[in-house]
This record gives sequence, C-alpha cells and structure tokens, in this order.
Amino acid sequence: MVRAILTYPAKGQAIAFDCRAPMRHIPPMRLGYFTMPLHPPHRDPAQTLQEDREAIVLADRLGFHDAFVGEHLTDRCENVSNSFIFLATLIGETRTIKLATGTSNLSQSHPVVIAAQAAMFDHLAKGRFIFGVSPGALSSDAEALGILAEDRNRMFAEAIDVILAIWERDAPYGIDLPGNRYKVTTEKTFVPGLGRGIMYKPWQKPRPEIVGTVVAPRSKGVIAMGERDFHPLSANFLLPHWLPSHWENYAEGKRRAGKSPDPAEWRIARTIFVSDDDRVAERYAREDPASPYRFYWKQLREKMLRAGRQVIFKLHESEDDGAVTLERLLAELVLCGTVNKVVDQLLALRERSGDFGEIVYAGMDWVDPTLARRSMELMADEVMPRVNKAVGGAAKKPPREAVRI
Repeated sequence: MVRAILTYPAKGQAIAFDCRAPMRHIPPMRLGYFTMPLHPPHRDPAQTLQEDREAIVLADRLGFHDAFVGEHLTDRCENVSNSFIFLATLIGETRTIKLATGTSNLSQSHPVVIAAQAAMFDHLAKGRFIFGVSPGALSSDAEALGILAEDRNRMFAEAIDVILAIWERDAPYGIDLPGNRYKVTTEKTFVPGLGRGIMYKPWQKPRPEIVGTVVAPRSKGVIAMGERDFHPLSANFLLPHWLPSHWENYAEGKRRAGKSPDPAEWRIARTIFVSDDDRVAERYAREDPASPYRFYWKQLREKMLRAGRQVIFKLHESEDDGAVTLERLLAELVLCGTVNKVVDQLLALRERSGDFGEIVYAGMDWVDPTLARRSMELMADEVMPRVNKAVGGAAKKPPREAVRI
C-alpha cells in the first residue's frame, strides 16, 4: 500500500494518507452551510430570523457553495416554518451561493404543492437552488397535522415519486402510481389554449440537485439515494465513526444503478467554531454556560433521547444511554480552535470518513455576532485553502468583495 505524505502551510505537520486507488485529480473540497436554525426560546423571532438571513448573506460573500435551511412547524426554538419562504427573501441579496431547502418535509404537504413551489423557486433563483428533502422527523409537527400514526417514511417515498413524475411528464396529468396514495390529474379541467391544468417544470434541466439529510447509522435509505442519483448529506448529529457506513451504502446504490460512486456528491456536516485564540474557542464552543454550542447540543441530546434515536451519539448500539452525556457531544462533535487546530481536525475527519466533496458548516445562534462572523471568515479564508492544499485539491477561492454586514 502506497502512503503519501502531505504538508500544509504554517504548521509543517505531515499527514499520512492511504492511497488505495491510482492517483487522480482531487477537486477542491467545497464549503457549505447548514442551519436548522436553533435559538434559545426567549429570543425574539424577528431578530433571530434577521440574524439567520445575515449569516447566509455573509456565507455568500465568503464564497460558500450552498446554504441549507431547515423547517419545523411546532418548535419554539426553531423559527423557520417554511424554508422556501425564508430562502426567497435571500435571492436578491445573494449572488452565487446555492439556496437549499434543508429540508422540505414531504410528509407535511401534498406533492402537487411542493412540486409547484420548488419549480417556482428554481425559476426565481435561476438555478441557484438545491432541493433538500426528508420525511419530517419532528413528532409534534406530525401530531399537529394529524399524521402521527402514519408511516411518514412511506409518505415521503410516495411524495417524491409524484413530484418527479410531475416534473417529467406533460399535462394533462394522469399520475396514478401503483400503491401510491397521491393521485394527480388535470384531465377533466385541462384547457391547453388557456394554459389551464399545466404545471411549471423546474428551471434546471432535467431537475434540481436533490439532497437527502442522513442521520441514522447504516441508513438503508442512502442505498435508495444512490440508485436514484439523490445526494447524501450526513448530519452533524452523528458521531464520526458512523460516517463510513453512509458512503458504503450510497456507493452500493450507485453501483446497483450501473453508475460509479463519486465522493464529490457526498456532503458531511459538522459543528465548527474557528477563532483567533484557542482559549476563546474553548470557552465559546464548549465551556461557557451561555455558549450557543452548549445550548444546541443540550437541545439535540434531549430531543434524540425522547425520540429513541440516541444511537447516533453512541460508540456502538449496545452502549448504555448513560454514556451519552453533553460533555461527550461537545468533545466529539464540536470542532473548535484556531485555524491550525481546525485544519488538523478536518483532516483527521477525512482520514476517518474517506474522501467527500463538501464540508457543511453548521450555523448556531449568534450569542456573540462578532465571534460568529469571524469564525465563518476564518473557515472560508484560512481553513479551507489549507485543507484543500493538504488533500491535493486546488486551494483557490472565488473573488469576493469586502464583507460588511
């Protein structure tokens, strides 16, 4: 086995990588952004929504590739109830960043509604759109909608089939897929001369990129993603030793479809804080009781325990729940420090997970706006060029204007 020794600047530390395949050009790792968002319940939504918008405007000016925004209906801490509406406010204030639903919860609306909204958004954004999809995991949303007892994963699968059928077919629609609860027709009311009964197709051809967020270890849903050319985003909730299982399943699905798996299609989200000072980084990201990172992981720990999904925080399935402490999550799932330390941590993550195409930076509440903005600047301007130089990808960044928010 050949081992390549790579060195990145300003540190001089050699990193060894196993080279299991012939040498190839490695494209630069992209930098993305993801926010649920998640804010302390006492904060004013008018203010937090504006801060969430400012973070994405800043990400655009810093050259981030894309920005995913989640949506929930019944969570006081999560202020975006419709990601399409939120992202639409950013089309005119951003230039190059792709705006992504992160995710559109397909069990919560009829697929005709979502297909129409996504196609319109794609036209408004002129292709700066990624269609992020999921079933919708929040149980209180399902209860409020009267679907708590429904199989929301099945609803999701049926909905995406119908959305794609709408985009692939011409009117009048007569969509009646075997075993699918959603039937779509405009045959009785179709008047082509008036344009009645016709739905828009997306601006991007044949469709926008479709991304699914993956949380569960060894998720079988990732196999289906590979088969259908949907792209996985491994959530920042997951302990890193589970990440290779996502790639293995995605690659299996691609091979089943007769296609070669491409690591550029795999995104990994992580919780990251970069600072000019190591002590500030430790305090803000882990130690301070007012840390937005502590709040975030306290919330996530409680939610996953209540939902019975705490395996994502475990070293193995049979590990006792008592091992899933807040301190473990902060230690294992928050990458923090000065530029060199975060570079080290990202390279170690890549060693553990294997090659992937995009690191997705998870957004937090802006307890300290100055530190939050500075972290994003350091991530884009310093961390990513050094990571890309180390792994052999081009370290170039798109030109940008001075950041003033």
